[in-house]
Amino acid sequence: MFKKAYSRSLLLNLFITVITLVYALMMSYLLFYRHRYIGDGFVYNLVPFQTIKRYIVHHDHFNFEIWFKNLFGNIVLFIPIGVFLPLLNTKYRRVSALTGATIIMIAVVELIQLLSRVGSFDIDDIILNSLGALLGLMMTKVLFRTSS
Repeated sequence: MFKKAYSRSLLLNLFITVITLVYALMMSYLLFYRHRYIGDGFVYNLVPFQTIKRYIVHHDHFNFEIWFKNLFGNIVLFIPIGVFLPLLNTKYRRVSALTGATIIMIAVVELIQLLSRVGSFDIDDIILNSLGALLGLMMTKVLFRTSS
């Protein structure tokens, strides 16, 4: 079951799997249920960096909480993907594999939010979330390089 996991310890791999599932459930709640409303139409942004630029250039038009959550929250909340995936399957230690998997996962989430109208599809969310996963991968590589 864990042939490609980083650790050979069944107990550790089961623990990481459980933590990953708890993380996935928490993220599902945050992305689909918490403070969501069903809108009348489809809201989307397909222009890379448009939303990010708006938050940076017009930061004074947003309260700090909204500004911080939309820029840094989208990064920080996805750091665990860059930790859990490489620990559960070593192929995700490669930047290209992790980036591809992250983009696909987040694009699916964004599409579900768009189609169910409980959120919007924003290419900038995919960019920021992927950046978070890559930061998680870098932290994982540093941690396991120093502990080896």
